[in-house]
Amino acid sequence: MAIVQKACALGAGKQGVALSEAACTYLLAIEVQDMALGSHFPELPRSLIPFFGPEPFADREIPGLQFLTLFERLVGLAVDADTYFSCLAWLHKLRLKYELVLKTQAIPTMDQVGPRGLLQYGTAPDAALPPLMQWRKWFFDIDNRAAQLTGYLFEPILAAALGGTPASARKSPVRRRNNSSKGRQVDCVREKDAYEFKIRLTIAASGQGRWSEELDFAPDCQASGFRPILVVLDPTPNSRLSELQQVFRENGGEAYVGDAAWQHLESEAGDVMGRFLKQYVQQPIQALLAAAPVALPPLVATDRGESIDLMIGDDSIRIARSRETVAAEDDDLIPDDIDDQVPGV
Repeated sequence: MAIVQKACALGAGKQGVALSEAACTYLLAIEVQDMALGSHFPELPRSLIPFFGPEPFADREIPGLQFLTLFERLVGLAVDADTYFSCLAWLHKLRLKYELVLKTQAIPTMDQVGPRGLLQYGTAPDAALPPLMQWRKWFFDIDNRAAQLTGYLFEPILAAALGGTPASARKSPVRRRNNSSKGRQVDCVREKDAYEFKIRLTIAASGQGRWSEELDFAPDCQASGFRPILVVLDPTPNSRLSELQQVFRENGGEAYVGDAAWQHLESEAGDVMGRFLKQYVQQPIQALLAAAPVALPPLVATDRGESIDLMIGDDSIRIARSRETVAAEDDDLIPDDIDDQVPGV
């Protein structure tokens, strides 16, 4: 079936990932546990590695069972069980992909970053500046990949939870008013609702030549017969956000920000998918926000070859490294047609 095929499909590029049958069975067992349906699955272990836990992702597998048989049983027992699995699988695949990024993203060479040293040359010892530039670029590369993957993480999960689908520009029912032959990419289309999801909206990001594009979304939706709905997870206020909310409402739409956004998503998603959003998206983000320090603690990074070890204050993080690394420009970008890539969508 399509859901399982997409979950198991190998992503493009040198850092593509796929889920094995044993990994899918683990995810199914997590879902069974979440839904308190363990009595219907006596063959599954009762003790599971937590989905959010320190154990290696490679250990999150349950071999030796027929996944499809278990999956068909689960879908027959619970409403939205297939959507729940799809979203859990998509989240797990992107976490696996980022683990691979951390493992294989190459430390940049001085040939790549050397010219940037002119900006600081003479202000720091010659022996200190080259490694600083290399560390700086590596952190930038892995953060850039994290931002990229995070951007593609939320859209399909939120769309699936709402019972809608993402629509790429070439497939979108929302047309541009100034050129009806062209469609607009829409994060989620559900009946006559057209959703625009944003993790956050900043003045800086909105001022880089795209603001008019942002403002056109709502009137394009209304002209195409759709109700525009804006969902912004970050409640931080700014003038651009206020302006965008007003445009959505002026064009027959709605706007939800911060707590109101989460409440809207949970209420529209229903009991099962509302629980998924809270457990796997909202609560982890809130936990990280609550743990954020007032002042940054000391950071020490050590390249040991087989690992990169980080000391952050009194805590340590070890990033396993591969001998085969991939330069930032050598790997793939996730396709624009995300609606063709997401499990179950």
